[in-house]
Amino acid sequence: MFEQTFKNIDDILHKDAGCSSELDYTEQTSWMLFLKYLDDLEFAKSQEAELMMEEYKYIIDEEHRWSSWAAPKTASGEFDHDNALTGDDLIDYVDQELFPYLKSFKQRADNPNTIEYKIGEIFGEIKNKIQSGYSLRDALEKVDELRFRSQEEKHELSHLYEVKIKNMGNAGRNGGEYYTPRPLIRAMIDVVQPQIGETIYDGAAGSAGFLCEAYDYLRQGGAEKRKLKTDELKILQERTFYAKEKKSLAYVIAIMNMILHGIEAPNVIHTNTLAENLQDITPNNQHDIILANPPFGGKERKEVQQNFPIKTGETAFLFMQHFIKSLKPGGRAAIVIKNTFLSNTDNAAIALRKELLESCNLHTVLDCPAKTFLGAGVKTVVLFFVKGEPTQTTWIYQLDPGRSLGKNSPLNDTDLNEFLLFQKDKINSDLSWSMPITEIDQETWAIPTTHPISKVAESQRAPLEVISEIEELDIKAIATLKAIKGAF
Repeated sequence: MFEQTFKNIDDILHKDAGCSSELDYTEQTSWMLFLKYLDDLEFAKSQEAELMMEEYKYIIDEEHRWSSWAAPKTASGEFDHDNALTGDDLIDYVDQELFPYLKSFKQRADNPNTIEYKIGEIFGEIKNKIQSGYSLRDALEKVDELRFRSQEEKHELSHLYEVKIKNMGNAGRNGGEYYTPRPLIRAMIDVVQPQIGETIYDGAAGSAGFLCEAYDYLRQGGAEKRKLKTDELKILQERTFYAKEKKSLAYVIAIMNMILHGIEAPNVIHTNTLAENLQDITPNNQHDIILANPPFGGKERKEVQQNFPIKTGETAFLFMQHFIKSLKPGGRAAIVIKNTFLSNTDNAAIALRKELLESCNLHTVLDCPAKTFLGAGVKTVVLFFVKGEPTQTTWIYQLDPGRSLGKNSPLNDTDLNEFLLFQKDKINSDLSWSMPITEIDQETWAIPTTHPISKVAESQRAPLEVISEIEELDIKAIATLKAIKGAF
C-alpha cells in the first residue's frame, strides 16, 4: 500500500539539487521516516496512557513534534496549508531550530540505550541536504501518508526500506558495504539457530541486516516456530541485539531498519569497534552469537593495530580477532570474509588462521560463488565456528547456483536449500567434503577450497593424455609467436 509513496519521495529528492545519489535519497528519507515513526509511537503511547487514566510525558516538545511542523492539521483532520511552513521558512526552521534541538537530546539522555540518546546521536550525525523548501514540503507530505500503527503497516515499510538499502548498496562503490544478500543471512541464521535469551552481536553492523533477520527469525519462534510469551518478547526487545557501527550514514540506517522491523530502542552504538582494546573485552561484554560481514579491504591506522595481538592493516582480519574475543566460551559465530583469508601466506593471515583453528571449532565453510555481493569484486566464504574447542574436521561446501549471479539474477533462498540440508549431517558430495585438520599444512594452516575428488582426477590422468595436451599448447604458442612476428 505504500510502494508508490516511496517512489514519489524518491522522485521529489531526485529533482532537488542537494541530493545526488541513492545514498542521499536513503539518508534523507531516513530522518523524515524516523520523526514520523516517533510521532506515531508517542501518539500510540499517549492513547494507551489515556485508557489507563494516566498522563503520558512526551519525549518531543509540542512545537517540534511532527504533527506540529511537518504535517499540521485543521480541526477536521485536513492538512493545514495556512499554517504549514514551506520554502525558505521551512529550511531555516529545520536547519536552525529542529536539528539543533534534536541533537541536544544526546547530552540529556540517561544512557546510550534510551530512545532519547538515539535521537541525539542521529541528528548530531546527519544533515538536511534538501535545498529547496518546496521539495522538502512535498517530501514531508508524502512521508506523512505512511503509517506505523499496525504490524502489517510496519512489515510493508520494513520491506520497502530494505529495497532502498539494497539499491543504495548497488549504487555504492562496494555493494557489500551496505547490503549483505538476505538469503545468505537467513542461511547463516538457520545454521547458528539462535535461541531466546541468547545475545546476538554484530560489531560491523552496516544497515543491521543480520540483526533484523535474526529478530524476524526469533519473533516467529525460531527453529520451533512457536508463539512467544510476553516475557520472551520483552527479552527480544531489550536484551538480545547489540551492534556497533563506525559510519554515520550506516548508523542512522541501522537504527531506522531495526525500528521498522519492530525493535523500538535498538542497542546500536556509534563507534569505531576496532578502536576498542581487545584486553578490555571481558565476560560481561561477550556474546552468545556473532553474525557479521566486516568491511572488505579496509585499512586501519597503526595506533588502531596496537589494540590487537596480531598486527595487520587489513580491517577484516582485525574484526576477526575482535569477534573471536567477543564470543563467550561455547558461543557460535557465522562470519563473511574474503576467501583469500583461507590461503593468504602473509604472517598475519597464518597467525590468525592458526588461532582460529586452535581456539575454535571451524566446523563449516561455505564457499560463495562470484557476484554473491553485487558491486564487490572479491569472492567470499562464510566461516561457521564455535569458541572453546579446537577444530578437528572442517566441512566445506561449494555453493553452485547453476547460473551466473548478477543484478538480474541475485542469490535466492532456494539456492541455499541443499547447503542447509547437507550441513546438518555434514554430507559429502560433488560439492562438499570433510577436511581433517591433520591433513592441512601445519606451517601455513591454509584451508584448501578445491574438492579432493577433482585433485585425484587430475593426478590420475594418463601420461599420453598429458603429453597430447602439452603438444596442443606448443602448437598454439608457435602460432601466437608467428602472428606477433608478422605484425612487425
